[in-house]
Amino acid sequence: MPAFDRDAMVAVAHAHAAAEADGDIETTMRTLDDNPVYELLPMGVCLRGRELARRYYEHFFAECQPRIAGYSLRSEWVTDEALGQEYQVFLDSPEGPIRHDIIGILTFGAGDRLSGERIYASDELLRIMFGSVLDHAVPVSADGLPEGGSR
Repeated sequence: MPAFDRDAMVAVAHAHAAAEADGDIETTMRTLDDNPVYELLPMGVCLRGRELARRYYEHFFAECQPRIAGYSLRSEWVTDEALGQEYQVFLDSPEGPIRHDIIGILTFGAGDRLSGERIYASDELLRIMFGSVLDHAVPVSADGLPEGGSR
């Protein structure tokens, strides 16, 4: 990928992360292509499509984000295919803030939009983040693609 294209995609990924942090669902959705795929690892499942992406963000902004007591970006890296970000997130609980670690890899799609994310986190954190949207998840096949589909 030419450097200027990569720089443009990094800017889209940063805009996506900023919109997520701001709780801005419309801007978040505008950064995604027509058929985003969210792979939840090591859980081994994925969600595909704009409808499920929107349902995820509706849940995340309403249920998960209000519980975030703080977070910090620990590291970030870029390849020709994606922008990776490692975070420490602290969620409120009755016992006080609990630390969770998460790696989100925002995958570059066609044009100037993202094709989705690969999210590495504990099953507990993924359940908090995705809630009942997980009921629509399908297994990821051995080749890393959603079963019966392609990225």
